[in-house]
Amino acid sequence: MLSTQQIASRLADLVGKGEFEAAQKELFAEDAVSIEPQPSEHIAKETKGLRAIIEKGHKWEEMVDKIHSCSASKPLVAGNAIAMTLAMDVTMKGRGRMQLAEICAYEVKDGKIASEQFFM
Repeated sequence: MLSTQQIASRLADLVGKGEFEAAQKELFAEDAVSIEPQPSEHIAKETKGLRAIIEKGHKWEEMVDKIHSCSASKPLVAGNAIAMTLAMDVTMKGRGRMQLAEICAYEVKDGKIASEQFFM
């Protein structure tokens, strides 16, 4: 079983390369929960279950025309909690190019990510 620090390092590596689905499949629990800062017409406020979280990612990808860059900060770890920043330069379909920045917080239980929450 991976430690929280090992999960944090691997997560930051994958997310920093834009490999979100790979990170989810490798590091998330089957019953993980994902919480967004605000719901939209395409993305719910709260998504439960790994399969649903992956599908949410597909919906987000459908709204993106191009990802110009993606980077994650070095993760902070305290006990079973992980926090890092994520910065993206994206062109959204019908909305143009924009800079996105968020704080990502994760909780680890039994060697897997049990929850994630984003703050913008």
